[in-house]
Amino acid sequence: MTILAFDLGGTAVKFGVLTTAGEILEKGKFKTPDNLDEMMQLLVDVKTKYDYPFQGAAFSCPGAVNNETGIIGGASAIPYIHNFPFRQLLEEKLALPVTMENDANCAALAEVWIGAAKDKQDIIFMILGSGVGGAVIRGGKVHHGANLHGGEFGYMLMDKAGHTLSELGTVVNAAARIAERLEVPAATIDGLRAFELRAEGNTIAEEELDTMFYYLARSIFNLQYALDPELVVIGGGVSERADFIDELTRYVAKVKASVPIATISPTVVGCQFGNDANLIGATAFHLA
Repeated sequence: MTILAFDLGGTAVKFGVLTTAGEILEKGKFKTPDNLDEMMQLLVDVKTKYDYPFQGAAFSCPGAVNNETGIIGGASAIPYIHNFPFRQLLEEKLALPVTMENDANCAALAEVWIGAAKDKQDIIFMILGSGVGGAVIRGGKVHHGANLHGGEFGYMLMDKAGHTLSELGTVVNAAARIAERLEVPAATIDGLRAFELRAEGNTIAEEELDTMFYYLARSIFNLQYALDPELVVIGGGVSERADFIDELTRYVAKVKASVPIATISPTVVGCQFGNDANLIGATAFHLA
């Protein structure tokens, strides 16, 4: 038997046919439509074109996803999927049992199931993009929290000025600060260019990347002592840099050294899956 998996994104909807072991047999994507009716038709079209014995459909979705009620709260770049029984509509249109989970949670579940955190029970998963998102895995399952906000690490306040981790702990925002201080258009400096400038000896780039690594490391240290995970798994495009995890680990060690009574050293690893993570994790959630 196979699972039909979908990853609903603001720009594109990815889809795949996966085995119950997490192997992707087929995959593709289509542009995210701007209305619900077209979305439903495109999802049905995907199912129709494959001749597999599907045991169900698994969805990775943005927002505060409640699989039990079938309703996605909050807001996202796909506004028409929110605040009504979305799962029930999917089941009606696809004629399959449907499960749905938050996209960051799906990425974390992929790593726990067959990825970098395989066989681990308690992990922190952090996704570094324009902000900091992620998931908390306790006992091998997603810890959603009372308000479905478990893993929203980016809201954490990091200094007296009220800056959040999303503001201080991402390369996207570090690059924006570099551009502002160099008085150049923001579009001329992305994350890759920020690291290049540092390598070229630019002191502003060095200072801003130091700020990013410090606050990210500080958040990891705090989360280690708040939740005591076995691993902290880092995802997002910047985590694919060959030296990123090693450098972040060095910063975490510096933060730990500043607290003499601290005895636990967080173990930080990079994620194994990239663009396919949400499809794999949605499948894992469906099979759980």
